[in-house]
Amino acid sequence: MGEWVRISNGELSAAINPLGAELSSLTDAAGRELMTDADPRFWTGRAPLLFPVVGMTADGTIRVDGQAYPIAKHGFARRSVFSVIEATATRAVFALVDDLSTRAAYPFAFRLEVAFELHGATLAVDVTVANPADEPLPASFGFHPAFAWPLPFGQARADHRIVFAADEPGSLKVIAEDGTIATAERGSPLDGRVLHLADQLFTDDALVWAPVESQAVRYGAEGAPQLDIAFPDTPMLGVWTKPGAAYVCVEPWHGIADPTGFAGEYRDKPGVFTVAPHGEKRIALRITLTA
Repeated sequence: MGEWVRISNGELSAAINPLGAELSSLTDAAGRELMTDADPRFWTGRAPLLFPVVGMTADGTIRVDGQAYPIAKHGFARRSVFSVIEATATRAVFALVDDLSTRAAYPFAFRLEVAFELHGATLAVDVTVANPADEPLPASFGFHPAFAWPLPFGQARADHRIVFAADEPGSLKVIAEDGTIATAERGSPLDGRVLHLADQLFTDDALVWAPVESQAVRYGAEGAPQLDIAFPDTPMLGVWTKPGAAYVCVEPWHGIADPTGFAGEYRDKPGVFTVAPHGEKRIALRITLTA
């Protein structure tokens, strides 16, 4: 699988696993871990990349031109070994291209490139979905980073919150027992723009804003360093944990699970975008540690 690729600039250090091009560690200048402990009692993921689907499909397949292709929840990128394209002290770039195994689940040519670069107290993650073919490429993509809850700055777990950058007046989607998106919706748990984190919020899976009005949130506890998480290119957001776990996931998505009973074409799935022939789509994530 290859060793983790490590980058550092004195303010932050990051380690990325070529398996899934997964951000697996992010530490501050004092070496304090800002990400999940990956406790196997709860979830061993750290920050999987969701491609070419986000969430569950209605029957475990996608349909392309009437033909069904079996595909796992969140797609195959998180279980694929990426090539290391570049590795310097502060920057690392990974790439995944289609092959026979990916085409059995997703019958398209593609190149998925992920660049991690440190700028001061910010980790920039830039994803490029490129289409090398002569036909349009439908795709979905999502981030799934799991941050330490509590963060390692001495504040109580119960004092942690997520503050949205904009008002979020809409209701939330409901995830059905089979992982699809139910017809029913749920009221917002926000207090103004603030989500006060508590285990009971997640007894019925993730909180899903689709759409989300904000392009950034701040996570942490007042009176201590916090994380500013910016996602300018993704119109949906999931927040998730398993009750009792030492992490919370802040998940910007350009895609979502199928509506319950969905039997349409992959191109018509909610959140699917189209990359023009020989074109590309870029999706950014910025994680900044505040003072």
